[in-house]
Amino acid sequence: MFRSLLRLMSLVAVTLTAGCNTNNPFAVTPTAPTDPVTATFTGRVTLNGASTHTFTSSAPGRVVATLTSLTPDATAVAGFAMGEWTGIACVERIANDTAVQSTVLTGNVSAAAPLCIRVRDVGRFTDPVDYEVTVVYP
Repeated sequence: MFRSLLRLMSLVAVTLTAGCNTNNPFAVTPTAPTDPVTATFTGRVTLNGASTHTFTSSAPGRVVATLTSLTPDATAVAGFAMGEWTGIACVERIANDTAVQSTVLTGNVSAAAPLCIRVRDVGRFTDPVDYEVTVVYP
């Protein structure tokens, strides 16, 4: 029994050190993360209207969209969403229908993908609103 245990421990030690060989063709080589891209989108949303902007992530990672400004009324309440761009429409995945200036949406993409952001009137505008959105993505 003791010899069997010694053989097993020796086998485990050999197996573990074999994985440390620098000539191992199956070793995982870490890659540097992609530098994030910062994009700024601006536009105007009319009463009962919406505006969509598209962008493409080049790698998996975190996507952060900030509703930077709403003018002329910084206290305006808007719909603000982030999602997948299908080539025809923005399929919203993260949305806030009570967004105000400085609202942030954060999500993660698992692969490079076409994405979108939307700003829309949710029935609370009394006049058209100009906006600015900043998006940071991989």
